[in-house]
This record gives sequence, structure tokens and C-alpha cells, in this order.
Amino acid sequence: MKTHTATIRIAIVLTLIWAAMLSAGILHAQTATAATPATMEPMSTSTDLFVMFGLDVDRPGSLPRANYNIGIGHTFAFLKKDPIGDELTFGYTYENSGSHGFLHTSFGEHTESAGVMKNFGLPRTKLITGYTWIQTGITTYTGNASLQNHLDSGVSIGAIVHCNYHSSIWIQESYSKVVTVPWYTTSSIGYTYSW
Repeated sequence: MKTHTATIRIAIVLTLIWAAMLSAGILHAQTATAATPATMEPMSTSTDLFVMFGLDVDRPGSLPRANYNIGIGHTFAFLKKDPIGDELTFGYTYENSGSHGFLHTSFGEHTESAGVMKNFGLPRTKLITGYTWIQTGITTYTGNASLQNHLDSGVSIGAIVHCNYHSSIWIQESYSKVVTVPWYTTSSIGYTYSW
């Protein structure tokens, strides 16, 4: 019971931190003169380096798990009209898959994935854009007597708050499924540097 209460407290603290980061990013984006359309550089192609912190909710059940993601993506001008995506990505994700604890246990889920992301504008704003993201990769479970590898697939939808041409905050909701394991959802927020 104490472990479950501590996990809930950590989840609440992380949610408050995420909300503060989002508020700061939106405030900065609204006040920064570098983010105005007249001074932003053209967005033909770019490379994005992203770091995201998330909270998994495994199903069945409702116990939260830590989820950390780092990756890189590159947009290609010739894919702008492609309905599936215009940015190819590669990433690494760590998830705590133990039966207790939030940040880390000896049982981990390590995923290397490739994906395709579709960026799109939203009506009446240039400070916030949206994206969809399809990913697939190999998940390795550690902490058991032997390593277990499984296919991992996921879809995400998200919003990008543009602070300026080089910095943005990504907010996303994901649905993922690992073969032979129940599905899970992930709420994430992260920072992206683009060039």
C-alpha cells in the first residue's frame, strides 16, 4: 500500500512539472518575437532531436509506469504531400516494467523503433502545430533469467508548441501494443531542438 501511495504522489508531482513546463513554453512562445511568422525561417526540411518524459498506464489495471524517450527525426521536402508522413524518425524508449516503483526497477523494457511522422498546421495559429506518428520496433525485456524480444507497435497524436524556430515543446498521447503483452497508453511531454 505504501508503494502504491508513493507512486501516485510521484505521478502527481510529475504531472505538475509537465503542466509548468507547458505553461512556460506557451508563455514564451506568445511573447518571443523570434516566433513571429515574419522572423521564422522557412520550414522546408529540418532535423529534430527530441527528449520526452512520459507516464505509461498499463492495461489491464491503472498502475502508472515511467517512460523515457530520446530520438532523432528528419523531414523531407519531397514527402510533404504524402498522406502517411513527411518525417522519418528513429528512437530509443525505456519503460519501467517492474511490479512496483515508478522511476526504475530491475525489470526494464527497452525499445528501439523506427517511425514516420506527419506534421500538419492547425487553423488560426502558427504557434501550435499537430502531428501523427506511427512507430514500430523491437522491445527487449530485461531483469529476467533470459532476454525476451518482442515486436512493439504504436500510434501517437500530438501537438507542438513552437517557442522559436529551433526550440519547441511536444505533447503527445500514444497507444502501444507489444506482442503477448497487454496494451498500454502513454502521456508524454518533451523538448525538441530543430535545425
